[in-house]
Amino acid sequence: MLTKNGFPLGYGRRVLTEVDSTNAEAARIATSLAGPEWILALNQTASRGRRGRAWSFPKGNFAATLVLHPSEAPDVVALRSFVASLGLYDAFIASGVQSHVLALKWPNDVLLNGGKVAGILLESIGSGGGVGHLAIGIGVNLADAPAPAEVEVRAMRPVSLLSETGVAIGPEDFLDLLASAYARLESQFSTYGFASIRESWLARAAKLGEVITARTTNSETTGTFETVDEQGNLVLKTSQGRVAIAAADVFF
Repeated sequence: MLTKNGFPLGYGRRVLTEVDSTNAEAARIATSLAGPEWILALNQTASRGRRGRAWSFPKGNFAATLVLHPSEAPDVVALRSFVASLGLYDAFIASGVQSHVLALKWPNDVLLNGGKVAGILLESIGSGGGVGHLAIGIGVNLADAPAPAEVEVRAMRPVSLLSETGVAIGPEDFLDLLASAYARLESQFSTYGFASIRESWLARAAKLGEVITARTTNSETTGTFETVDEQGNLVLKTSQGRVAIAAADVFF
């Protein structure tokens, strides 16, 4: 991917000293953007994760949102969570992390030594049946991790890149690595579709072939993690047969 001053061509780069959340900022400015743009916050005052959950933001950690203007149907747009997680994986590798300590947890987390080091939050911006803009929010524990008491019961233990590997990298430098990795994968996804992204994701998947539990707001399913299908659904092999799950929290 061609770059200018270490950043992929065609992508904007906006660094904010402080903001409530980068996804909220994305919603405010999306319609004014001429093309894809990364928004990085050096401090977030109202960080949040999936389903509106609070997200701790210690100093030196990474919080950014990529704003895109996708043209595909909403179900295809949503597959960019896999593109983003692969981009994070490659950015960690580029920062000096060994591949054997990294894994991707369905649907949108990155694990380091078995703990959660990064998470992804996709939000659509716009109205009607399509997706006017897509905000891909990414949080990474670069320097510090939330205390165990700050996370949900049964949730993955939070870890930081620095404490687990000794790799020290600032948010702006990590953004450059992530933006380059994402741009390459976005081009692959836009050109060839989900198949090759899916194959790469599965090769890095946590607990593939093992028994896991997927929990939604009103049900819980335990089974062998068989695959992720062509629509991005988690597929479990259970005593009642194969079950495809579109959205859930996964525990193991």
